[in-house]
This record gives sequence, C-alpha cells and structure tokens, in this order.
Amino acid sequence: MERARAEHARPLARRPLVTLLTAAALAASGLTALTSAARAADADLARNGGFESALDGWTCTAGTTVTSPVHSGTAALKATPAGADNARCSQTVSVEPDSQYTLSGYVRGTYVYLGASGTGTTDVSTWAQSAPDWQQLTTTFRTGPSTSKVTIYTHGWYGTGAYHADDISLIGPGGGTQQPPAVPGGLKTGSVTSSSVALSWSPVPGATGYAVYRDGARAGTVTGTSTTVSGLSPSTAYSFQVAAVNDAGESARSATVTATTAQRPDDGGGSSDLPAHALVGYLHASFANGSGYTRMADVPDSWDVIDLAFGEPTSVTSGDIRFERCPVAECPNVENDAEFKAAIKAKQAAGKKVLISIGGQNGQVQLTTTAARDKFVSSVSAIIDEYGLDGLDIDFEGHSLSLNADDTDFKNPKTPVIVNLISAVKTLKAKYGDGFVLTMAPETFFVQLGYQYYGTGKWGGQDPRAGAYLPVIHALRDDLTLLHVQDYNSGPIMGLDNQYHSMGGADFHIAMTDMLLTGFPVAGDANNVFPPLRPDQVAIGMPASTQAGNGHVSSAEVNKALNCLTRKTDCGSYATHGTWPDLRGLMTWSINWDRYANWEFQKNFDAYFG
Repeated sequence: MERARAEHARPLARRPLVTLLTAAALAASGLTALTSAARAADADLARNGGFESALDGWTCTAGTTVTSPVHSGTAALKATPAGADNARCSQTVSVEPDSQYTLSGYVRGTYVYLGASGTGTTDVSTWAQSAPDWQQLTTTFRTGPSTSKVTIYTHGWYGTGAYHADDISLIGPGGGTQQPPAVPGGLKTGSVTSSSVALSWSPVPGATGYAVYRDGARAGTVTGTSTTVSGLSPSTAYSFQVAAVNDAGESARSATVTATTAQRPDDGGGSSDLPAHALVGYLHASFANGSGYTRMADVPDSWDVIDLAFGEPTSVTSGDIRFERCPVAECPNVENDAEFKAAIKAKQAAGKKVLISIGGQNGQVQLTTTAARDKFVSSVSAIIDEYGLDGLDIDFEGHSLSLNADDTDFKNPKTPVIVNLISAVKTLKAKYGDGFVLTMAPETFFVQLGYQYYGTGKWGGQDPRAGAYLPVIHALRDDLTLLHVQDYNSGPIMGLDNQYHSMGGADFHIAMTDMLLTGFPVAGDANNVFPPLRPDQVAIGMPASTQAGNGHVSSAEVNKALNCLTRKTDCGSYATHGTWPDLRGLMTWSINWDRYANWEFQKNFDAYFG
C-alpha cells in the first residue's frame, strides 16, 4: 500500500497546461512544428472512453457504469475507493515511439486522478482536489524511443467517496495498424458433466487470448484454444460463445453453441441422500460452555447433518488431529462411548449424517509439510473409523489458512498450507468413496472478502488470510457436499452491488449467498472469476440465538432471506442475480445453543420447509 501511495502522492500545486503553441513560438524555442501529415495521423486511441459500452476495454478494481450523472452520452464511470483500494480503472493503449500525446477526461468527486504510466520518459498525472461538477483534466507526455504501449488510468484516493469519470481521450499517433483479431470459428463442446462443459475452437492469427461467454456474460479469459467452464448447475441448458482478443481490442463473438449439463449422479458428492432442504448444526461434543451439554440421542430428528465439534491438533503444525469427548467434570450428563456410538448409528439409520468438524475458534491447523498432511489423513481417518462417521467438516478459522506473497491465483495455489489441505482432503475422499460427505464452514473474511482483496495484494500490506479459502473451495468443488459460510462474527463485506453489507438483517445473508451462487471476480479482476457453486451445495450459516454469536437475526429475517433467494420476494434493496429454489438449507451454531433458546431456529426451519 505504501508503494501505491508513493506513486500517486498528492501534488502541492497544479501545473499550468500549455494548450496551444504557435509555429513561431515553437521555432523560437528550438522545437520543430508538427507537419500537417503528422497532425492528420493523430487519433483518439482510448477505447470506450465514454463508457457507453460498460467497462469494455477497462480493468477496474472497484468500478461500474451509471446513467447519471454523465458528462455526455448515456453513461459514465463510477468507482468507489475502499480500504487499501483507490478504485483504479486502466487500459493499455498501443502508441508510437518518440511521439507526443495529450490525455484528457472529465471528472467529478474528491481527489480524482488521471494519468499515464509506462511512457518510457516521465510518467504523468493530473488531479482534481474537489470537483462538485464535471471538470476537465488534461496532461501531456512524450513516449520514449522504444515505447509501444502506455497505460492510461483514473483513480480516487484512499478512504474518500465515490468519483465519476467520462469522455476520456488519448490524442496522438496510433500504435501501428493493428486491428482486433478475426472472429473465432469452430467452437464446439466436448465432455459434459453435471457441473462443467468443455469447449474448444480454432486458433485465430494475431490473437493473444480469448474471452469466453456463458449465456451472454463473460465467464473469463484464456490464452489457449480450449477451456472447461465449471460451477454449472445439473440438468441445465447453457449457451457459449468466444471472442478473440489482442492489444487492439476484442473481436465480435463467435457463433453460439449450447450444451445441457448432465443430471447429478445419485451418489455424487455424498449429498444425494440429503433431503432437498437440509438443516445443519454443530453439536458441542467435546465441551459444554454456557449452553450445556446435549446428548447425541437427544438431538431432534429435524437435524439432517450433525457436526461434532471439534477435532483439534496436538500442535498447530503437527497435523495430528484428536477428538476428545467432553469430560464428566464439565458435562455431568455426558453419555459413555458405547452410548455415544450407538446414538450415532441410530441417527444414520434414520438418514442423518454425522461428521467430525476439524478446527473451530481454538483449533488452529497449519499443514505446512507433507508429513503434517499425511498425519492429518491418518488421524482424521482414525476418528472417522472409530465412531463410524459419514465424513468431514472443515472449520479452519483464525490463522489456519493464509496465502504466501507470491500466491496470487486461486485456481493454481502455491502456499503449502493450502496445497497440503487440498491434497489431504482428496486423499480422504478417495479412501472413503463417493458417499463421503464433505462440508466447509469458513468465515466471510476467507471467502466473500476475496471479491475485494486476495492475499497480500498487488502492492503487499494486505492481510494474507483475505480470500484464503477460495483455492480450497475451488479445488474441491466437485467433491464438496455443502459450503455453509459463517454469516456471523463478521465485519461489513462488499457485495456484488459494490455496497457494503453488515450483519443484523436479511440483507447480509442475501448479499453473501448471492455471491456464492453467482460467482465473482477475485480482487476485482474480471479475468479471474470464482465460479458459482450449485445451489444444492450451499447453505446459509446463522447463529441460533443471541448468545451463540454476533449477527443473530429473528425468524422473520431468516424467512425474508430464504424468500428472496428461493422465490425472489422480500429482497429489499439488494437485487439478486438469480432465483435458487434448490438452495440446500441452513446451518447454525449450534444445536446446543438452539436447545438453550427453546429450539427456535429448528422450529422455524421446520415450519418454513414443511
């Protein structure tokens, strides 16, 4: 962050702009006047400078287009700085070496910057400290003797409000005669699963990449001539197109191909024998706390998935997980091991799933070595086998997961604690087969915060834990039964509407769940999108009572969230990107706390889903 601030420090005074030099003045100064031919070659090189085509051509960390206010036309840029993000929007333009350029644009807001970098000489910027109405910014630069590309940008300032920009232009000689590439041909589908479709197409000369579109919306970009679009819903028809891309722009889109995903296998992901709408709860099996101990046999039949809290490591980096049942001194009514195991079997006979949950607030797990990874597999297997459990819940919190500074792509993680966890879980899945139930309960900081921040960030200085669950979820999405993010004990999180949402009502649950079911660009990168999960893989995590955690909401607010996500009613001010009647259900912390609150959470779930 310090590096970013240094590059765009506030100037002490505005520099005067030279708008016109006469030929005589140029001659007197020893400069050569531009010829008529040179002037004729000048053009506006900025692509979509009026933002009439949304953000086409621009890369923005936190930007959108609006229809009001605008300087001209029908649209303008609106970008909102937040935290360590100055809401930068940029595009790279082909230019001629050793040539003069004029960059200008209209802005509104407090501390708005317009500049150019990579000029090969002196990078330039100009700014407006306060522009309550549209104000033109203009600056000039000369490219270096070998410069062929320049990046133009606009951004705001840390912690200030939103800014607007419109009609950005870069006037000067164009960078050669390069044109956008031709339209790709030969688009066809390959293998189709219940959650993915493989695509391939013919190469296009001069293309540096390809943009892939799903149902008219860009799903990402690739450099090769094939890709697999994942995160799709089973038994659903999709349409696909591709466009070729180079520095001059993007071609028209190809002809459309369609594919219908397969039906989800009956035994896939360990979730097929869950009810259409499931209630998930954590059972304090190793401690009591203020809620008291609840015996396994006393858990009501409404609970479809019971997570035993918690398995914890012998040390942070050992990978050796132990599950200790609550001692009699703390839990006077605790059942003995034989009774506990018999109650688990009875729950399973009734169609319930019982899992061991690893981690929790106090159970920090860092699989820093392959030895720790292997110990994790063997020790978790021992717990599953001893109690005859159905699978595993990953509830890594605190400092269990973080990203190394060079780990910037969630699709290809490098950090050992991430890579080793993925490997360990895949090994467990392979050992126990398709019926193995895998669930995860990350905090919003590790998932939805990834929309804004991922790891330490481009300039460093960010929390390396930001978004750190994303590579784990993505790598295991085909094995994942349920993701139930903890929508509690959370700070404000930015949703897909680029507004911050806070705990305390249906809005927070709607916005956070919409992100999982829609997908989102990671750290604002439109070319690096976290694909959506299937609705049957998602449950909403909520506290069962006010004593259970910050962010408890009433049953009425719970129902508003469910109505909005599954029926498109009661949505309030947040506009979801779809309707998901197959949303799997709700998770709560915890069964014990719900019992303490007279089973309010469970009773409301039963009444809602009938």
